[in-house]
Amino acid sequence: MIAKRKYLNILYWKLTHAYTIYPPSITYRFNIRRVISSFILEKNSFMKLSAIYFLLPLIIFISCSKEKESSSAQENYTIDLNLALKTDWEMANQINLLINEHRDSLGLSPIQIDNQYASAFAVEHTVYMIEKGRINHDNFSHRSEALKTRGAKSVGENVAYGYTTAEDVVFAWLHSPSHKNIIEGSYTHTGFGVLKNEDNRYFFTQLFYRK
Repeated sequence: MIAKRKYLNILYWKLTHAYTIYPPSITYRFNIRRVISSFILEKNSFMKLSAIYFLLPLIIFISCSKEKESSSAQENYTIDLNLALKTDWEMANQINLLINEHRDSLGLSPIQIDNQYASAFAVEHTVYMIEKGRINHDNFSHRSEALKTRGAKSVGENVAYGYTTAEDVVFAWLHSPSHKNIIEGSYTHTGFGVLKNEDNRYFFTQLFYRK
């Protein structure tokens, strides 16, 4: 009983601290203190915490975002269109080809590449993620509103990190319900920010919008 309580305490400490996962495809930091707190007060805490601890490394985190907020303040939505030139267009074109093949299999219209504004904003965000060293959707409302000022009706975004091929990143997105919903959404155009960091690892931002 003493050994079990000691093990439970160790699990609790590990689970309530920022836990970094390094699966083959992505890195993401998160804190699950709130999730764990409810388990500690219940019976069978030992078994539940053990199960959570050993299942966590199997989780792969990629991220997506749809419009959840809009900016009410007056903002400057200008962007340097030359940023779009920084995208790895060979990789981006392969990703879009695979996405359109999937959409075609469902009878959906193909998505056209916007290699100007949407891609410039996507590159800007990818550069930001590389600087932060993690994937995120920070300032998504700004990108969304910027595209809306140019006629977009709705905007979505998928991001990822660490994948080495177009097939791998599209496979991961299609096996995540939220990312798949964006890929299969009623969007007409897309922009790409696909760049490598100093460790030669890819960061991806794909913006979707409907005109």
